[in-house]
Amino acid sequence: MPETLDRPPGAALSTLPGASILRRTRSLLVCALGTGFVYSMLSVASKGGCPGGATGDGGFLDADGQATDVAPNCITVTLQPSTIVYLAIAVIVLVAISRVLRTAASEAAALRTLDRAAIMLVAVTATWLVITQVSFWLIPLDQWDGGEFFPIPFTFGTIDVDISPMQQG
Repeated sequence: MPETLDRPPGAALSTLPGASILRRTRSLLVCALGTGFVYSMLSVASKGGCPGGATGDGGFLDADGQATDVAPNCITVTLQPSTIVYLAIAVIVLVAISRVLRTAASEAAALRTLDRAAIMLVAVTATWLVITQVSFWLIPLDQWDGGEFFPIPFTFGTIDVDISPMQQG
């Protein structure tokens, strides 16, 4: 790759040596914050169900449809963001800045390193988000028997399980 800048510096850019590297580093930090924020918003989900129900006279039905006086248990499974992603974002940013400081032989090489780190941030976070959502929505709630225990298969997010008696009303 050529050791020249892809585009000339803008007129508003400081004449300080390394100003374009500082600007690109700032862009990387903004990208990291934005990626973390978007991940936080899109990696939240919940689903639930009850293997029974209520009758019209105020009683309850169990999972087999038989009348019972005991309220059946209901389950709610909630997906929350994984701290691993935030750690990965921080590591990518710190490694990119360290590589620029240690190994960049020119301004163009430093800018390429920072640009690749920004691409990696988005790619890693988006991939983790898709895998997390798919693994969450594949949790088989319909196989739960209404007991006090619900095994969670391996997922890529933080999962909270709440088992509580069905509320009437």
